Amino acid sequence: MIKFLDLKAVTAMHADEISAAVQRVVDSGWYLQGNENKAFAEEYARYIGTRYCVGCGNGLDALTLILRAYKEMGRLHDGDEVIVPANTYIATILAITENNLTPVLVEPRIDTFQIDDSLIERAITNRTHAVMIVHLYGQCAYTERIHAICHNHNLLLIEDNAQAHGCRYNDRLTGSLGNAAAHSFYPGKNLGALGDGGAVTTDDEELATMIGTLGNYGSERKYVFDYKGRNSRLDEIQAAVLRVKLKYLDADNARRRSIAMQYIENIDNPLLTLPSAHYCQHSVHHIFPVLCSERERLQQHLLKQGIQTMIHYPIPPHRQQCYASMSTLSLPVTERIHREELSLPLNPTLEQEEIERIIEAANSFK
Repeated sequence: MIKFLDLKAVTAMHADEISAAVQRVVDSGWYLQGNENKAFAEEYARYIGTRYCVGCGNGLDALTLILRAYKEMGRLHDGDEVIVPANTYIATILAITENNLTPVLVEPRIDTFQIDDSLIERAITNRTHAVMIVHLYGQCAYTERIHAICHNHNLLLIEDNAQAHGCRYNDRLTGSLGNAAAHSFYPGKNLGALGDGGAVTTDDEELATMIGTLGNYGSERKYVFDYKGRNSRLDEIQAAVLRVKLKYLDADNARRRSIAMQYIENIDNPLLTLPSAHYCQHSVHHIFPVLCSERERLQQHLLKQGIQTMIHYPIPPHRQQCYASMSTLSLPVTERIHREELSLPLNPTLEQEEIERIIEAANSFK
């Protein structure tokens, strides 16, 4: 069986260094907000290309804390609208509604899976104060048009970079393109920890300080609470593990891109719609998505060939029960993606023989 993702194999790639890093933390006797966190924040900020990085508990907290911080700073207020792609993972929407803000869902482009920048401006109202782009599947969602729209309308630009560690836009990395960016280090991500973890990157010192305060119970000084905060901190073991894996991120992403190009060049089946070669050259391929109108039958066909796949994601946010108030929205592009998308295995641990098996199995689907 070719697993969709074998996390044990991923960890084994750098097992000795990871074990040594964990042992270093254990031996230190300091397990929260210590030297590993400080070092990782400095190293990751330098890698992304921002002045600041603040660790937190997970990617959802990173998104939530950005919006909460902007509310405390007076840049956002209850009821303000945040434009967001309709075809994202639900965490993006949860962060908005948890802050008593209003998500405004905008359709993606079918060829990139990213928010359609030609539709953003028409969604702007006098209550719109932010645009949240999502670098879905590892592809950059940022465009110069989005930058211009945000500049011209004085809107905050927030990046959900949970799936795109190391992705580039020209000579800059995603996570450095907007006012602030949220990162997830969930174990299956391109830069994954051994548990939950997250971070915010930004060039804004006031925002970084506020996020660190809000994530530490609302306290900047011990036992002094200026805000009603929460407990959301990156622990020392996860920071140490991430420091190891960050060193190999670019090489791992290059391997992902190489595998994706093999899929593009060798999968030839009219029943499958693959990403374009241009898409594959510029993505870090957290997910390799294909579209198929007979997705369930394709998934079963591949499983019979010993190949696990996943669906990202079977139900769009506006069709989830928790957002029943949005169920009347008509979002046909989003709904097609969620109805037809199937993710093929793609990660640095795949062997060449496994890649060829996946290609052969995809081509034999009829």
